Amino acid sequence: MRLLVIGGGAREHSLVWQLLQSPKVDKIYVAPGNAGTQAIAHNLNISASDIEALADAAEELSIDLTIVGPEIPLAMGIADLFQERGLSISGPSRAAAQMESSKDFAKRLMRKHCIPCAKGVTFSSFAEAQEYLIKQEIPVVIKANGLAAGKGVIIAQSMKEALSSLSDIMVGKKLGSAGDKILIEECLFGKEVSLIAFTDGKTIIPMVPACDYKRALDNDMGANTGGMGTYSPPGFFDRSLLDLTVETILKPTIQALAQEGISYKGVLYAGLMLTADGPKVLEFNVRFGDPETQVVLRRLNTPLVDILLAINDGTLDKVNIEWSDNACVGVVMASGGYPNKYKSDFPVSGLDKVDNDIIVFHAGTKLKKGQVVTSGGRVLTVTAMGKDIAEARTKVYKNIPHIDFQGKQYRKDIAAREVR
Repeated sequence: MRLLVIGGGAREHSLVWQLLQSPKVDKIYVAPGNAGTQAIAHNLNISASDIEALADAAEELSIDLTIVGPEIPLAMGIADLFQERGLSISGPSRAAAQMESSKDFAKRLMRKHCIPCAKGVTFSSFAEAQEYLIKQEIPVVIKANGLAAGKGVIIAQSMKEALSSLSDIMVGKKLGSAGDKILIEECLFGKEVSLIAFTDGKTIIPMVPACDYKRALDNDMGANTGGMGTYSPPGFFDRSLLDLTVETILKPTIQALAQEGISYKGVLYAGLMLTADGPKVLEFNVRFGDPETQVVLRRLNTPLVDILLAINDGTLDKVNIEWSDNACVGVVMASGGYPNKYKSDFPVSGLDKVDNDIIVFHAGTKLKKGQVVTSGGRVLTVTAMGKDIAEARTKVYKNIPHIDFQGKQYRKDIAAREVR
């Protein structure tokens, strides 16, 4: 089989790595890819948002299946375009992708179909939002309605911060058109967990759960990021909670979409808060999470390509998906200054010095005259497996010092709460 993976982050590198485990796969192209994917696949100089050029490439290269990593092409309707042109693609339609591209759409669907989530109100008027906000309890959550690269959620700890954030988003257009409409929500309390599931629109099968660290600095300090580290499995999310989430959130969501005339095929990511009243939805994403995918796919024993083909064929119920009992920890190494201003083009050294069982997934990297250099905010995700979280964590932090680039930063506390 000839595959095309769309995207250029560590998530896409891990997708390519997993897909190559199957003997069915002959060749993988990645658009645009990074230095890591270039080492194991074939990069194409096509932006993930240039969906027409991607469809042209899929035709010209006789691609059997395209896998979409990031949310933007899905929100643009790449799945619809490919299907119109008779091309096989793994990913939800533009209508289904509204579960991520419009938080208002997702919230209205959840309210209508009684899917557990935070109480919230949507506004397109700054004045009306401000008037409502000053009457709310602190902390309060402010969300940009549209896509904001994982940085569109503010948990305001003071009214001053809340009002300032609201103004930045709606008046200052800090997040562009993503903030034309905003949601103001109650703040949920509990433990967070990420649960991604495979679905063919009828059957829904959860992956192993994971936990993500959003803040840039240790002890959950600093600015929100796209994710600074992750681990799987979280000890506090047992089988009974997993089954409860499937029955009260995942299955009802797919059924609700179907009742609205939307068939959902692909992967559905639920960001959850485990409250005193049970699991509730913080957000939905319509693709593999990042950095969660980097650890979840290392635990997957069943060939990913078989699962994706079954999703497209509507035969997911016939696939037995198996997972490793081992744990996995992933730590993101980022450019100095991320998620704010940072510099790039710094040589990355030591990638050949890590232990054999360490897998380093590239994100913001490129090759420059044969040398791997930095080219983004999140540069690498260093992952390790172990018999438990403690062993996997020890391996990761033992190996990170081997890797170096100017200004590197990373959290020192990823998965620490699981080994205290």
